[in-house]
Amino acid sequence: MASAASVLVPLKLSLLRNGLRQSTGRTAAYIASGVLALLVAAAQLLGLVLLRGTAHVGTVTVLLTAVLALGWAVMPLFFPGGDETLDPTRLVMLPLRPHPLTGALLAASLVGIGPLFALCLLVGSAAATARGAAGTAVAVVAVPLALLLCVTLARVVATANIRLLTSRKGRDLAVLSGLVIAVGVQVVNFGAQRLGEAGGLAALDPVAAVVRWLPPAAATGAVASASEGAYGRAAGQLLLSVAALAVLLRYWRRSLVRLMTAPDSSTLAAGEPARKESAPALERLLPEGRTGTVMRRALRYVWRDPKTKAAWITALAIGVIVPLFNALQGRGTIYFACFAAGMLGIQMYNQFGQDTSAFWMVAMTISSPRDAYLELRARALALSLITLPYSALVTVATAALLDNWRALPEALGLSFALLGAMLATGAVASVRFPYSIPQDSGYKNVAPGQAGLAWISIFGGMLGAALLCAPVIALTIWLHVASADGPTWILLPLGTAYGALVAAVGLRLAAPQAAARLPEILTAVSKG
Repeated sequence: MASAASVLVPLKLSLLRNGLRQSTGRTAAYIASGVLALLVAAAQLLGLVLLRGTAHVGTVTVLLTAVLALGWAVMPLFFPGGDETLDPTRLVMLPLRPHPLTGALLAASLVGIGPLFALCLLVGSAAATARGAAGTAVAVVAVPLALLLCVTLARVVATANIRLLTSRKGRDLAVLSGLVIAVGVQVVNFGAQRLGEAGGLAALDPVAAVVRWLPPAAATGAVASASEGAYGRAAGQLLLSVAALAVLLRYWRRSLVRLMTAPDSSTLAAGEPARKESAPALERLLPEGRTGTVMRRALRYVWRDPKTKAAWITALAIGVIVPLFNALQGRGTIYFACFAAGMLGIQMYNQFGQDTSAFWMVAMTISSPRDAYLELRARALALSLITLPYSALVTVATAALLDNWRALPEALGLSFALLGAMLATGAVASVRFPYSIPQDSGYKNVAPGQAGLAWISIFGGMLGAALLCAPVIALTIWLHVASADGPTWILLPLGTAYGALVAAVGLRLAAPQAAARLPEILTAVSKG
């Protein structure tokens, strides 16, 4: 195990270092995202330490550990992260035994910002609950045990689903998990709101009493138990966590054996006769020429590419859940409907990365800023073809639930202005900060060394879109302040026109840069 780990851990560091060497911007983006993550972790660690001695600190730490474990199990499948050393299918041809390979992959998994972030939360949880020599001694064992459980759980889930997520039909089925995540996030959100109404953290004590016996939360619960003098309960919780880790490692090792030795059915469909598909009615309505061709390609990515489909389904789900759930709860405003346009507008970012290595075929058709403009405009039109009616439908439904029809025009105007701003910043971000979306791994959405670049691209673009929408927002506020019965309906035509203008300007600005940066874009999006 030590021998294999001594190879895979330096390999992971080398891959990360070589990825950062490709450009100064990528290095800066990675460092910035890492510093931001560590600052958040440090703030949370400090907050947990400050909770020390409060009445319900044990409930908070146990539930926090459970949520952390859930995040480790789910997030690697659908969000940026991971690297080649954590993808066991890349090691199939190497003469490695399962036992040392498992330990080596686990050691490589512990290297990175994610494990350090989790470690900060676990250390803070232990520091908040540990009292006395017994509590401190248990904390020394519980923190690394909980961290190993989180990381191992993530690797088990990833290994068990790698064949599913890398096959065409399996990845289509996995798209449903994006919807589950979207709904789950909102359930947590509304649960937190209800918690405030129920009288605070005391309402969670019964839940924590059950969760503290579920690993890895049991390891954190053992610290509190030892601090309270319940040494038998603490020993039971630690033993339960150790047993869970042993079971997970055994299952992971067996999964690796099956994955690396058993054949799959990924090539069975090759012998099936090809079936002719008629063009959908929507595609027949698209214009001819380059614009129509690019729009067809973009829409087929949405329908056929599993990762693109997953991103769209998640965005569609969250875009409708946030405004409608808040409206049903009686707390929402019609302005929450702008969330629909915002979620779908994010799909404009990293347009060229969606093409992966096939982008070279697109690059061959771009020889001038005019060609680049037509390419970007067609992609924006394809996105608008779905987003505009979707945003209008969500806004109308929100107005109906809130019985606030008077505010419908201004909400629509704000939504369309936001969409135009995100199309503009998305086009620029796609050109300036392209990154690869690996297709050979079902649980990675960004190539190694590019995760920071991806986050900077998306969140920087969203901040720019918010700034571009400032004039429309300011006009909305002024109309409401000037008169309660002001002509707010004017925001619909003004917001629509402003959004179209901003989108056009953004596409015009991005086109010359796209034509000039084609080699860099091609290199960036082909990494995966």
